Amino acid sequence: MSDTNMRPQPRQTDRWLEPGPTNALVIYVLYLLGLVIGISALAGLVIAYINRGKAGTYVESHYAFLIRTFWIGLLYALVSAVLLIVGIGFLLMLAVAVWFIARCVIGMQALQRGEPVRDPQSWLLGN
Repeated sequence: MSDTNMRPQPRQTDRWLEPGPTNALVIYVLYLLGLVIGISALAGLVIAYINRGKAGTYVESHYAFLIRTFWIGLLYALVSAVLLIVGIGFLLMLAVAVWFIARCVIGMQALQRGEPVRDPQSWLLGN
């Protein structure tokens, strides 16, 4: 028996963990789920940090974009929470949610087209 027959074959579902477009798409979905189930966004952040610097292609801009989306979104949400005291925080929180969703959708669209995010360092939408 040869060595290739002895090694277990990778399962099809394992590729979503490997750095690349599928993995970045999973992170975008985890972020969107994070609006309902908060911990999933944190899981997406961890996966993005683990795979950053390993994809080597246009996907690298998506990892940078995803990491910044999480931290900037958290900052905007905290500012909005503080501003709940003066009454405008609720509207700002709604604006942050719209911004977060728009950033994820724009990123997913670029990913599906096989394109990098134009400006992954952007504080706005990255396009």
